[in-house]
Amino acid sequence: MILFLLAFLGGALTIASPCILPVLPFVFAGAGQSFRRRGLPMLLGMAATFALVATLAAFGGGWAAQANSIGRGVALALLALFGLALLWPGLAERLSAPLVAFGARLSQRADSAGEQGGFGAALLLGVATGLLWAPCAGPILGIILTGAALQGATVGTTLLLLAYGLGAATSLALALLVGGRVFAAMKRSLGLGEWARRAFGAVVLAAVAAIALGLDTGVLANLSLANTGRWEEALLDRFGLSPAQADGGQSASVVMAPGDAAGAMMMKSGDAPAMAPLPAKAKADELLVEGPAPSLSGAVEWLNSPPLSNEALKGKVVLVDFWTYSCINCLRALPYVRAWADKYRDQGLVVIGVHAPEFAFERDVGNVKRAVADLGVTYPVAIDNDFAIWRAFRNQYWPAHYFIDAQGRVRHHHFGEGEYDQSEKVIQQLLAEAGASGAAAGVVKVEAKGVEAAANLADVGSPETYIGFARAENFASPGGAVENESHLYAGADLRLNEWSLAGDWTIGEERADLDRAGGAIAFKFHARDLHLVLGPGADGKPVRFRVTVDGAAPGDDHGADVNAAGEGTVAGERLYQLVRQSGAARDRLFRIEFLDPGVRAYAFTFG
Repeated sequence: MILFLLAFLGGALTIASPCILPVLPFVFAGAGQSFRRRGLPMLLGMAATFALVATLAAFGGGWAAQANSIGRGVALALLALFGLALLWPGLAERLSAPLVAFGARLSQRADSAGEQGGFGAALLLGVATGLLWAPCAGPILGIILTGAALQGATVGTTLLLLAYGLGAATSLALALLVGGRVFAAMKRSLGLGEWARRAFGAVVLAAVAAIALGLDTGVLANLSLANTGRWEEALLDRFGLSPAQADGGQSASVVMAPGDAAGAMMMKSGDAPAMAPLPAKAKADELLVEGPAPSLSGAVEWLNSPPLSNEALKGKVVLVDFWTYSCINCLRALPYVRAWADKYRDQGLVVIGVHAPEFAFERDVGNVKRAVADLGVTYPVAIDNDFAIWRAFRNQYWPAHYFIDAQGRVRHHHFGEGEYDQSEKVIQQLLAEAGASGAAAGVVKVEAKGVEAAANLADVGSPETYIGFARAENFASPGGAVENESHLYAGADLRLNEWSLAGDWTIGEERADLDRAGGAIAFKFHARDLHLVLGPGADGKPVRFRVTVDGAAPGDDHGADVNAAGEGTVAGERLYQLVRQSGAARDRLFRIEFLDPGVRAYAFTFG
């Protein structure tokens, strides 16, 4: 029930978020009327419609997005008619068009809350409002939607989204009840009923225009009227479910799937019993039995090895490493995993990398094979494109390490970067328990370079930032993002952790595609390292780029994929290190200009 409670509380906090502003006129247009027959059905319709639309968006693909776009258009027209009917009721009655007449009747029925049928009209207004509501995606909603994309369609996902919508409806209901009494008192004392009706009509029309222009998902999403994201993170911390942001001073990327009341991953029907909920991490000399090792079946392909099973691994100590090749946290942990595989192979350690993709290009087996070769990974890798192994382990993180003893039991786990010495001592203890002779003592010394070098987490002041509209934050180009359409963007005067586009770009759900040469991306950041996940266009042609830092070539502050003049080439889909400051980290303005069209940009990370 914890995850459902968090979803409800996250929804309740949206009343303090700027993205709620466009729907407030629709809700408060009925202030002063019967809450039971006007406010309640409208809010219930809004919550239920939001849950349905968000579920379809998570699972339905392009057809769902198209259907939702049509639904939004119909809802905008319906609510515009509602606003006109409030503003000019006499005019609306004289109009002969069926839809306008329907809008007038809808307004009249919504006003007459005490009359029979008012409930249905208010419910329909709620459905229309739910089609238009685009909440600012804070940590809690982000966890629900990201987990939904990984987990697949479940009743639990819809229930979590419904809980989120009901939370928002509850806070709006409280505001409506208070506001309704104030409004009714004003009407009685000042005789402002007709003028108030017309004022609400004007505000409703203004809200329709704001939504039609995309201000609800563009400008408002970048405002900071209240830091609800920080409140949501505090809630997650309170319940021990805090998402460790990859580059905000933390060391792991987190994905939690809905569908289980405890927030753990659900298994598909027919899978072997999954691991029991994990206890708190034990010290190396206090290794508990966390449960039987979950199944390793379900990978679409294995690299560097034939498929491995729990039965075949009995008698071996096993380290299972969940990773994905463009994840900066995974890349920084990789040198240690490689070193352990080499050092303890002859003593009976088997390292298995479970590659669970974050972006679509990481599902391409050819891309993974190239990455495995380029990164020097020689141990077995299971390509878990369907997240079968991920779900069996109830995993939530990249990277995540699970330590399995020779009897096939999980004895330890570690999420994210760091604590490498402790992890290696766990390996040594499990090997000793298995009777391995001549196990090497001491711990490995790693001197990682490039993107694999350890982050300076104490001085990271910028968070992981996605460019696709599904998870984008702090986008500052004037007018906001235009979804799935080519658009000419302009740069902006950036504050810390804001970013912008310049040139012709198409912003999709998980990436932005450059439509013409000369486009650029800018980011005001604070960190030693700046990385950007990039890929060439569909034709695979390399894309040349030029990087500047504070308007000049990076010089000694260039990253591993850029020369001192700031020049580089996008030749494959992967993470590119573009800046590594040679001195102390400070606020810097990064800009990358692409000299050829077609580049695909996915996400910024920092270190």
